[in-house]
Amino acid sequence: MDVPEKVAEIVAEFADLDGREKLELLVDYANGLPPLPPAYEARKAVEDRRVHECQTPVFLWTECEQGRARLVAEVAPEAPTVKGFVAILAAAVNGRPAEEVAAIPDDLLERLGLAPVLGILRARGLQAITARIKRGLTAAAAAG
Repeated sequence: MDVPEKVAEIVAEFADLDGREKLELLVDYANGLPPLPPAYEARKAVEDRRVHECQTPVFLWTECEQGRARLVAEVAPEAPTVKGFVAILAAAVNGRPAEEVAAIPDDLLERLGLAPVLGILRARGLQAITARIKRGLTAAAAAG
């Protein structure tokens, strides 16, 4: 399954849900985001990996291993909706060809039906997270 197919599968999960159900599914995704590995915890102190456009503390590492995308992330636990969105992005890209990451739609939040549920300020932060992941993985793929 490629990135566009995985994104379509995730969007379909959200399609027929009302706002409360969308938030519940988002929290389910949040619970599936693994904790930050210890090696990255040490790097967090010395590398600028924070997404500053997002009010919630979000730290991202975008890597390419043997042509496959890898997203490692830490999101403040008090922000389950943001954590859930990052988990969705990780599910869409991890293990897939890094060059496919550009196929993540810029309007993913709208396709999931989450923009009206989460509000404009949070939506801007989530769009910044998406853009950061796309840029990072595109650069990692180019670097080989």
